[in-house]
Amino acid sequence: MAEREDGPDPVDEDAAWAEIVAGFDAEPEPGTGSWPAAEDIGADVRDDEPGDGEEAEESGDTPEEPPAAATRSIVIHPVIAGPRDYETEEEDEGHFEPPEPPPLPQADATTKFAWLAVLGGPALIFVYILLQEEMPWWAITVGIGGFLGGFATLVARMRPGGDEDDDLPGGGAVV
Repeated sequence: MAEREDGPDPVDEDAAWAEIVAGFDAEPEPGTGSWPAAEDIGADVRDDEPGDGEEAEESGDTPEEPPAAATRSIVIHPVIAGPRDYETEEEDEGHFEPPEPPPLPQADATTKFAWLAVLGGPALIFVYILLQEEMPWWAITVGIGGFLGGFATLVARMRPGGDEDDDLPGGGAVV
């Protein structure tokens, strides 16, 4: 591949990085700042302030006069309430307590055995699988047959849901 001769001289990246690393801890030259002049404070103010409170306490130096306030060209606005400072006026409208729910209907023996078959049939098969035992024919028959029989019993005993149940109290508005 041909080298480019029409552009500026290539920069030695290793030398540039070495210069940056060498000048990392060096103090900047006086008169050059990396921020606007309005935010700049004088070097005498910077040198008079202790780094943290411990150094001033250990040396026993206490400033006799507070440092002169730097003149600023930036106007600092007072704190304005924002959207997160909004507080609602708490008005107690009474605490709502829902009414006690009606008791569950009592299930008859047939429904209880149907639920036992629907849940117990697959549980029996699941236990044989977890124990890694060979499943006898009667466990497969009881597991699958119990599930199917219990499900069919529960579906057959469902209440018919239709428009003929209009006489139920609390059934909603009647037009």
